Amino acid sequence: MQVCKAWEAAFFKIRTPFTRKVALRTAITLGHGGVLVPFQRLVQMGLGGKQGNGNQMFSWIHIADIANIIAFLYDRTDVEGVFNVSAPNPVTNKVFMHTLQQLMGVPFGLTANEWLLRLGAFIIGTEVELLLKSRWVIPEKLLNAGYNFMYPTIDMALQHILNSKSK
Repeated sequence: MQVCKAWEAAFFKIRTPFTRKVALRTAITLGHGGVLVPFQRLVQMGLGGKQGNGNQMFSWIHIADIANIIAFLYDRTDVEGVFNVSAPNPVTNKVFMHTLQQLMGVPFGLTANEWLLRLGAFIIGTEVELLLKSRWVIPEKLLNAGYNFMYPTIDMALQHILNSKSK
């Protein structure tokens, strides 16, 4: 977050009287491939239960909404500044994983306790905080500007992604 704020400060520091500036802070993007793939694999193997205590918040956005937000902001020459590009309804890790299980037709998912996540993160050389830390972002500025989300809820977003992939 500190890197993001420093970049934004540098970006907005230089005056550009004839150029409008818009910075986008994007949440975890859901679409075909990407971050959804490991979650789908966990669910398929029966390991798609909550991670840690499951209460950590998960802010997300459907990739189609990102494209539409960029077009929306391009057309709205009256707005500028920093915009949180995330769906208006973040969910807990528990809700995210349960929704994915249901939509994939998997009746159960084993919980991954924190110690197991730490071990797995060590083995693959990543940070466990990527799974255990809350990310709770509301796109207030976008909503106030009048943007209407195509996929405002996690079930709508995941259902679209999973159904369109199989066609």
